[in-house]
Amino acid sequence: MRVFYLLKQGLLVLLVFSALMVKAQTGSVSGKVLDETGLPLPGASVVVKGTTRSTSTDADGNYKLAGLSNGSITLSVSFIGYQTLDKAVSISANATVNFQLVPDAQKLNEVVVIGYGTAEKKNLTGSITTVGAKDFQKGTITTPEQLIQGKVAGVNIISSSGQPGVGSQIRIRGGASLNASNDPLIVIDGVPFSGKSIDNAPSPLSLINPNDIENFTVLKDANATAIYGSRASNGVILITTKKGGTGAPVINFSTNNSVATIAKKVDVLSADQIRTFVNANPTATYAEGKTFVSLLGKANTDWQDEIFQNAFASDNNLSIAGKFHGVPYRVSAGYLDQQGLLITDKFNRATGAITISPRLFTDHLKIDLSLKGTLTESHFANDNNNAIANAIQFDPTQSVTANNQFGNYFEWLRADGTLNPNAPRNPVAQIMLRDNNGNAARSFGNVRFDYSFHFLPELHANLNLGYDVSKGAGRIFVPAFAATSFSTNGSATQSLNTSNNKVSEFYLNYAKDVTSIRSRFDVTAGYGYYDNAKTNYSFNEYSATGVLRTTPKFPFSVDRNKLLSYYGRLVYTLADKYILSGTMRADASSRFAAENRWGYFPSVGFTWRIVGENFLKESKAVSDLKLRLSYGETGNKDGDTIGDYSYLAKYYSNSNTGQYQIGDTFYDYYAPSAYDPDLKWETTTTYNAGLDYGFFKGRIYGALDVYYKKTKDLLSTVNIPVGTNFNNLLTTNVGNMDVRGAEFSLNFAAIKTENISWDFGFNAAYNKRKVTNLTLNPDPGSKQGAGDISGGTGITIKYNAVNQLPGAFFVYKQVYNSAGKPLEGVYEDLNGDGVVNSSDQYFYKSPDPKITLGFNTAFSYKKWTISTVLRANLGNYVYDNVSSNFGIRNNILSAAGLINNAGVDFLNTNFTTSQYLSDYYVKNASFLKMDNLGLAYDAGKLFKNSNTNLRITANCQNVFVISKYKGVDPELTDGIDFKLYPRPRTYTLGLNVGF
Repeated sequence: MRVFYLLKQGLLVLLVFSALMVKAQTGSVSGKVLDETGLPLPGASVVVKGTTRSTSTDADGNYKLAGLSNGSITLSVSFIGYQTLDKAVSISANATVNFQLVPDAQKLNEVVVIGYGTAEKKNLTGSITTVGAKDFQKGTITTPEQLIQGKVAGVNIISSSGQPGVGSQIRIRGGASLNASNDPLIVIDGVPFSGKSIDNAPSPLSLINPNDIENFTVLKDANATAIYGSRASNGVILITTKKGGTGAPVINFSTNNSVATIAKKVDVLSADQIRTFVNANPTATYAEGKTFVSLLGKANTDWQDEIFQNAFASDNNLSIAGKFHGVPYRVSAGYLDQQGLLITDKFNRATGAITISPRLFTDHLKIDLSLKGTLTESHFANDNNNAIANAIQFDPTQSVTANNQFGNYFEWLRADGTLNPNAPRNPVAQIMLRDNNGNAARSFGNVRFDYSFHFLPELHANLNLGYDVSKGAGRIFVPAFAATSFSTNGSATQSLNTSNNKVSEFYLNYAKDVTSIRSRFDVTAGYGYYDNAKTNYSFNEYSATGVLRTTPKFPFSVDRNKLLSYYGRLVYTLADKYILSGTMRADASSRFAAENRWGYFPSVGFTWRIVGENFLKESKAVSDLKLRLSYGETGNKDGDTIGDYSYLAKYYSNSNTGQYQIGDTFYDYYAPSAYDPDLKWETTTTYNAGLDYGFFKGRIYGALDVYYKKTKDLLSTVNIPVGTNFNNLLTTNVGNMDVRGAEFSLNFAAIKTENISWDFGFNAAYNKRKVTNLTLNPDPGSKQGAGDISGGTGITIKYNAVNQLPGAFFVYKQVYNSAGKPLEGVYEDLNGDGVVNSSDQYFYKSPDPKITLGFNTAFSYKKWTISTVLRANLGNYVYDNVSSNFGIRNNILSAAGLINNAGVDFLNTNFTTSQYLSDYYVKNASFLKMDNLGLAYDAGKLFKNSNTNLRITANCQNVFVISKYKGVDPELTDGIDFKLYPRPRTYTLGLNVGF
């Protein structure tokens, strides 16, 4: 905790010091830079023409130039994609000048970040979307990907749960794999970001401060991503962080304070309903004729209320950006203190970042140094959310506490006073009697050198040296009297892992306009080396009383892989209308044998800027019209399925409980594992056609894309003949999958006046995946398990199967009575053979949404702005495992000698026994969500002669959900609803001060 105390003190000192710096400057001009809709433009450049004095606007569009001599000057304000605006200003003491910029030909000259370079938006041949700070989601944002949720067509971001700091499932165009990773490659300021889990951190992305991010660039098709080769089959997200200013120090302090509440609980039977049901079955008995009526308690306990709480959070950030002796710099620090909805859940994060960007040799050498560090402390309320499952199931007629030896928490006991081993444990006790604390640290950064040769300024040499290191450590203690570990006298365990990733990249870029032939050539060729290592440490495990239980065989293990790459790109532009691009990347990965180590990933793209043709040049209606066509191949080498040494013969040591005894000595033994020496890349081929459009000087603009992806050599675990390997199952390259889809985006500035602006944004995406092969030899009926459910033993509900959507539900077709009630155990004989058995199961629906939609709008009147973001999924289905597991008579009146609770769906089915494979439990989970509703007030200057500006914001997140699905949340990462940590409804009040 001392680290967090020191950080708070440091923030205070930094703020005071910076204020004194600014106060020392006199004779200034300040103001605000707005876009055409009246919203602030962060990062706009403000320059005193004819001098070297300049600065940039902060997150709220505020700028300040101090130390100016009295008299007349001209200020020039520019921002990428907007027309530059000049204003004459008379300096006398403190002047105020505001700017409102208008779009420049619908942002056609906007420079966007692409792989290993930049390009003007008008010349792009790939499918690329950029989201800047102005369009980010607002409110309590703890991980970066939440900033663009619902903002990009074809990008589906689902928060894994409501746990503080938890990450999200990110899918670009649905993903391209079945068993390998479907996560996109994330590159932060040129450093590939490791998405591997870090022990004792809620998620890898929780160690990045969203407040440090300037913009996102999403690369979706192969022409845009193939330059990243074997890591790009699932798309690429380029994150650019905030950089230094260009003038006097600009200080920004923001604080967001919030309270999170339960948006919805699982709808279960009340204590009185349980009593009514039990009393209605007075003859129901368990062991030796005992009645369940005798087990009823006298309490009225809502177990979900007992384990959930209102959660408070405070997120504070301070940054200073400016120019010191000609060197742009930015220094920032942040501190997040966030409670979770589960009692005792907590996440603290301290972050720091520094960037400096010196320019040497008359700007021929540009250096960008970026360093970021994070420390987190977490208390995890419960392991694997078991307390949530038990809160749903636990008898509401029982009290939370009781006078017993189990910490005085009520537990179900057998007649002899011992714990009932078949009963759920008290959920409050599970949380309160488990002390799970974790600490994590992460640092990543890089230094980039870009040298423009003096004798040939069109030729640039770029060197990028980066790192990403992390450490996660934790301890878990469960006391000996805790019911969860009573038989083993509790437990005391610890964990530790470290990662060390290094990147070295060098490339040459030559860009030349040849006006004599109306052509431009842009050529890039480079080399990359990537070294990734993760060390997992092993420790003794003890009981809570200090008795040694297990000793690890090895003190640590190291997983390491390397990647060697060569890449190149050529972009040829003719007459500023016809653009042809081609890329090639060759990757060699240590994860594959020498004969399969190299993979080659080409792409080609063509763009026709129709708006540049004579018949549209003078059009007042059409401001942009561009056709894009592309083809490319990308690879996939990541994910748990592809281990670092999967192609090698390996032997694993046995555990301590599996030794051979010879005489009085116990010997370890080693067992071989199945392996495939011919393991190789998954490869995805993508075809894309797109149309970018803009009308009425950019007031309406957007894009339409259609695509087809085919993945071959999918990694899949298949049955193999006995004796051909060391197991009857082998992970190898056997599968194929097709993906078809379309995307559409529309942005519309409906109103633009001096005092009023109203903007709309809409995006839609259609995506359909289909498995086309899963076996070494063609087998149309083959299928492989893709998701098990809770309750039964080894019951698989989701399968990957040929000619089906991945993860489709495999169920029986339920039969209903005349009143629409499901008949227990009665299913349709689909094959008509007179017998209902497994041959009558069929594939029914999938968790994949057919269509995803996003909508955002912002309405501004003078200093007030109201905004909202909505999302919708259509055609996605969920398996209701809560009802199928708990909603039966035999669960409420358990033969194990206890009473359980059930979801209210039991009142509809009245099932006695479990019907896990009924399609009754596959529910339509299409939904419409309002993610964010915000109100902002730009107070401007706090005092008449002050340069301190204030902006006040109020936000509500997870405002409402409209869905036919009656569970807690229709949006799930795996399509199976069971013990979900609910996503909260969060109310946030924010203040942003700039000076």
